[in-house]
Amino acid sequence: MDEDLSIINNNTRNEKIKNFLVNNKYKLIFGIILLFIFMISFYSYDNYKVKQKKKISDNFNTAILDYKNNGDIKNVEKLIQIVEKKDPTYSSLSLYFIIDNKLLTDRQEINRLFDILINDTSTEVEIINLIIYKKALFNADHIQEHELLKILNPIINAKSVWQSHALYLIGEYFYSKEQKEKAKEFFVKIMGLENSNTEIKLEAEKRLKRDLSE
Repeated sequence: MDEDLSIINNNTRNEKIKNFLVNNKYKLIFGIILLFIFMISFYSYDNYKVKQKKKISDNFNTAILDYKNNGDIKNVEKLIQIVEKKDPTYSSLSLYFIIDNKLLTDRQEINRLFDILINDTSTEVEIINLIIYKKALFNADHIQEHELLKILNPIINAKSVWQSHALYLIGEYFYSKEQKEKAKEFFVKIMGLENSNTEIKLEAEKRLKRDLSE
C-alpha cells in the first residue's frame, strides 16, 4: 500500500512538473535568452574595459617615452586626454607627470584636471584624499587661507591617513605668513591625532618646541 502511494505521489509530482514546463515554456525560453544576452554583454563589456585600459596604458607610456627621449612638450595634450579618460591609475599619473615636469603653466587648467580626478574618477577614498592633498600642496603658495582650508576640509574632517599631512600643510602655511598662533593650533592638533603619520608628528613636535614654544 505504501509503495502504491509512493508511486502515485511520484507520478503526481512528475505531472505537475510537466504541466509547469508546458504552461511556462515561453517564459522559461525568454529567461534563458535574457541570461544568455546578459552573459554575452558582461563578457563584451569586461573585454572592452580591458582593451581600453591597455590603450590608455600604451598612450601614457608612449607620451612619457617621447618626452624623455625628445623633450616633446606636445605630448602634454596626450597626457591631458588621459586625465580626462578618468582612469583610476593612469589619469593621476599623467597629471603628476605634467606637474613634476612643468608641462603646463595654466594653473586654472591644472586645477580643472585635479577636479576631474577628485570628482569624476572612480577610485579608493584614500587615493582621492591623496589627490586632494596634492591639489592643496600645488596651490598653497598662490591662494588665500580660506581657499586652502576649503580644499583640505574633506581630509581634515575625516579620519584619513592624510589628515596629519593636511594639518601640517596648513600649519606651515600660517607659519610662513607669520601667523604663529594659528600655526600652533594646527601643529597641536597633529600631536593629538591617533593616526598621525610618525614623521609628520615628529616634524610638528620639532616646530612646536623650536619655533612656537613661547
